[in-house]
Amino acid sequence: MSNESNNTSSIISKVWSFMTVLRDDGVGYGDYLEQLTYLLFLKMGDEFSKPPYNRKLPIPNEYNWESLVGKRGAELESHYTTLLRELSHSKGVLGQIFIKSQNKIQDPAKLSKLIDMIDKEQWSTMGADVKGKIYEGLLEKNAEDTKSGAGQYFTPRALIRAMVECMRPEPMKTIADPACGTGGFFLAGYDFIANPANYSLNREQKEFLKHHTFFGNEIVAGTRRMALMNLFLHNIGDFEGDNFISPADALISDSGLRVDYILANPPFGKKSSMTFTNDEGEQDSE
Repeated sequence: MSNESNNTSSIISKVWSFMTVLRDDGVGYGDYLEQLTYLLFLKMGDEFSKPPYNRKLPIPNEYNWESLVGKRGAELESHYTTLLRELSHSKGVLGQIFIKSQNKIQDPAKLSKLIDMIDKEQWSTMGADVKGKIYEGLLEKNAEDTKSGAGQYFTPRALIRAMVECMRPEPMKTIADPACGTGGFFLAGYDFIANPANYSLNREQKEFLKHHTFFGNEIVAGTRRMALMNLFLHNIGDFEGDNFISPADALISDSGLRVDYILANPPFGKKSSMTFTNDEGEQDSE
């Protein structure tokens, strides 16, 4: 086995092992995914702000990754809670990642260990397939956890791939999913178009695929956050890009957007369109 394969397996093992530790404290897959999302986003932002990238990102210095590293105990817990609250007021993708964010890891020592684990890796240079495998694996485990109710937002990936292969989306075309859940159809569409066996993309087509191909709706904030991070880890979208997953209910309002393909597994039921799903995944009616 190559060193790269060993390193990949080691990273995946560390992330999964830490989930086991947190479950002993009553932290479920969904809660772990959320905390991992916040911390990974900040760590990758830190990496992209340094050479060779030197990008100016919309993360305030007082709430960036370096503001977390080195803090311990009550100081870390207090700062992390404040950081989540303040970043939730941000605009664009940053705000959508941190909207209504809360610290679910109540033991500061374990939060510190998770930060240290993430800090030791260079995530920006890690292959999208590695990062994606870690995150998609956790999403699937979360969907299998019947108590979380997350299964309603996760369509089996084998089914998605089969549907995408039937549709055979083309480069420079737009794709929408009006009930996008954790973004599975977008990932499969991206993989199909980027696959050299299907198309040989030029620079313009690659740029369009990354930034302008996908549009979605997801009304549950936590699920929308996971979708955005899932796509970001798979190299779709950007820190400073437009938020292409809308919180609006696609059944109630027409945004005027028109696309070339609809790839979706819409929710089924007998409820009227005036029944809403709140941020906890529960249904409220008007």
